[in-house]
Amino acid sequence: MAGEVPGDVADAGNLDPTALGFMCGLEIHQQLATGKLHSRQPSNLYEDGIEEIEGRWPSAHRRLRAARGEGGRIDIAARFEQRRNRSFVYYQSPNAGLIEMDEAPPLEHDAAAVEVALTMAAMMDAKPVGALQAMRKTVVDGSNTSGFQRTTLIATHGSIQTPSGSVGVDVICLEEDSARKLDTRSTPDGEQVVYTLDRLGIPLVEVATAPDVQTPEHAKETALALGTLLRDTRRVRRGLGSIRQDLNVSIGAGDRVEIKGCQDLDWIPRIIRLEMARQLHFHRLANDLRTELGVEPLPSHRDLDDASVEASVAVKVAEQMPFQLQDTTSVFTNCESQMVSESLSSGSVVLGISLPGFTGKLGSKTLDDEGAQLPRLGRELASAAKLAGVKGIFHSDELPAYGITESETAACTSIFGDCFVLCVAPKWQGELALEGVHSRACLAFHRIPQEVRNVVIRKGAPEDGTTTAMRPLPGGARMYPETDIPTTPIASEYWGSIKENLPPSREERFALFSSSGLSDNQVAALVTGELDDYFMDGISGELALPSKAWASALLDHGTEKVNALAVAIHLRESGSITREGVGPLVNDADTDDIPLLLAWMISEAASRGFEPADTGAVDAAVAEVLAERADFVAERGMEALGPLMGVVMGKLGGAADGKAVSAALKEQIQRLL
Repeated sequence: MAGEVPGDVADAGNLDPTALGFMCGLEIHQQLATGKLHSRQPSNLYEDGIEEIEGRWPSAHRRLRAARGEGGRIDIAARFEQRRNRSFVYYQSPNAGLIEMDEAPPLEHDAAAVEVALTMAAMMDAKPVGALQAMRKTVVDGSNTSGFQRTTLIATHGSIQTPSGSVGVDVICLEEDSARKLDTRSTPDGEQVVYTLDRLGIPLVEVATAPDVQTPEHAKETALALGTLLRDTRRVRRGLGSIRQDLNVSIGAGDRVEIKGCQDLDWIPRIIRLEMARQLHFHRLANDLRTELGVEPLPSHRDLDDASVEASVAVKVAEQMPFQLQDTTSVFTNCESQMVSESLSSGSVVLGISLPGFTGKLGSKTLDDEGAQLPRLGRELASAAKLAGVKGIFHSDELPAYGITESETAACTSIFGDCFVLCVAPKWQGELALEGVHSRACLAFHRIPQEVRNVVIRKGAPEDGTTTAMRPLPGGARMYPETDIPTTPIASEYWGSIKENLPPSREERFALFSSSGLSDNQVAALVTGELDDYFMDGISGELALPSKAWASALLDHGTEKVNALAVAIHLRESGSITREGVGPLVNDADTDDIPLLLAWMISEAASRGFEPADTGAVDAAVAEVLAERADFVAERGMEALGPLMGVVMGKLGGAADGKAVSAALKEQIQRLL
C-alpha cells in the first residue's frame, strides 16, 4: 500500500519532521592553520583573479578519466564527470610545487595537521585509529590535478553536545582541500574549466555526524556547536570559505541527498525544510505517474520498496518513453528568440525528445509564501541538462514563451506529441544534455535519486533556499589505498599527551574572565573573535597591561602586530605616549621584540610629537580656550565639551592625551557653571 504522507508542499515551514520520518546528519569541512598536508608548502591564498594570473603564472592543461576503485568498479559520480567532456587548465600559484602539479610523489602527513586533527577528535571523545593510512578518493571534476583526493581516517565514534541533545560523530578525517575554480569557458571541443592551485592541499578536517539531528532547527544548533568546538582549538583558518557545512537530508518517502553550499548557518533550517518539501512533492508526483501507467504505487517509506516491483516499473517506463532524439533546427530558422537565433548562427542545433505522459506535470515557476520556488519536475530536468554545460532547456508546459511562438510550439507538438523538451546547443552537448533529461524523467516514476545538490546562490548568498542537482551521490567504489605514503602508527603515549593538553572549552574560556572587570559584551567579543588568549597573555605578561585598556585595544586593532600594540598600550597607560600616537607607532613598527619596541616607541614619540604635555600645560591651554569662548560655554554648558576638545588639542599641537584633555575640560567647565 502506498499510504498517505502528510504535509503541504507549499508550506514547508510547517512540515512535521517526525511524521515525515526526517533524518539528517552534517558534514563539516574545516581548513587548518598549518602548512599543506602532503607538500610542506605554505597554505597561502592569493587574491589574484584570472586577469592578473594569466600570462604570469605557469599553467598546465589536463583531461581526467575515471579509474577503477579497489573493488574493481568505477564510481558512479566519477563516471558521470568523465562523460561531461571537460578539459582543465591549472595555474601554478607561488605556493604550488611539483606535488600540487602531480609531478612528484606526496610527502607524509604534516605533523602539525595530524596533531590538530587528533586534538579535535579528543575534544569529541572519539576513538583514534591505530595507524594513519592515506586513501585516494576518485574525483574527476578537475578540482584535483591527480584525479583523486587524499583522505585519511583519524577517529570514529565520537559525540558533541547541543542544546537539543547529543549528536554522534561517526568519522573524523584529515584530507586535502581542492583547487580553486576561477572560470568556466565554452570551446568547440567541450567545456574548459580553469583552476588555481593555491588552495590545493591545504589540510581539511572533515567531521561527519550520525543521523541524530532531530529537526531542521537542531541542524543549525549542531553546525554551530561543531564550528565552535573546532575554532576553540585556535588552530583553524578563519574567513570566507574556511569552513563548509554539507547536509545529508532525507524523509521516509524520499531518499538521502547531500546538500552543499550551506555557508550561512541561519539558512540551514530553511534549506532543509525546502528539501523536505521537494522530496514530498516528488513522492506524490511519482505516484500520480504510476497510477496513469497502471503500476503499483510507491510505498510511503523507502524501507518498504520492493526491488522486483521497481525493476518491472522501469521496464514499462522504458517501453512507454524510449530515448529518441530528433533534430528540429529547421522549425526555428526564423525564431524571434535572440538566444536561439544567436546560437543557431554560431553552429548550434535544436534537439528535442518526447516525454509522453508528462503533460502538465513539468510545471511552471511558482513561489511559496516566503518567496521560494515550489518544486517542479521542469526545474529538475533543467538541472540535469545544465550538468552537460548548456544554459537550460525549453519544455512544453511553459511554451509558447521566451521568443518561441505558438506556430513553432505547434510544429514541435506535431513532431513530439503534447509533452516535449528542447535544447539549443552544439550537437554533442545537446545530445548529452537531453540524455540527462530523459534519464531524470524516467526516475520520476521512482523514489527521488540519491544525489549531491547545491544551494542556489545569487550575489554570494542563498537565492531562496532551494537547491539544484550537481552529480550522483558517490559511493565506496571511488576509494583505494594511497601507495606513495607509508602508514603512520598513532602511539598510545602520543594520544595520551593529546588528551592531557586539550585547549579550554568555550565555557572554560568564559570562566577565565570572571574577575577581569570587563563587561559581558566585551568578554563575548574577545572569545568569539579568538582574542582571549592574547588578552590573557597581555594582562599576565611582563607588561602587566590593564584589562580594560588592553581589551579595548585588541577589539579595536586586532592582532596583526600584537606585540607592538601591547607596548603602545603600556606606554600610553604609563603616560609616555599620547593616545593619538598609538595607531601610527603600531603601524610603523617592524619588530616583535618587546625591549626593542619599548626603546623605539619612546624615541619616536619624542621626535614625532607624541609625548604627552604635562598637566600644567594642559590646564593652562584649557583655561585659555575657555576664556576665549566664554559666551559659547555659557550658552552650551557641558555640551561645549565636545566642540572644544579639538580647539584645545590644536593649541597643544597634538602633544596631549585626549583623555587628559577631556578630564581637564570637564572639570573647568563644571567650575564655571
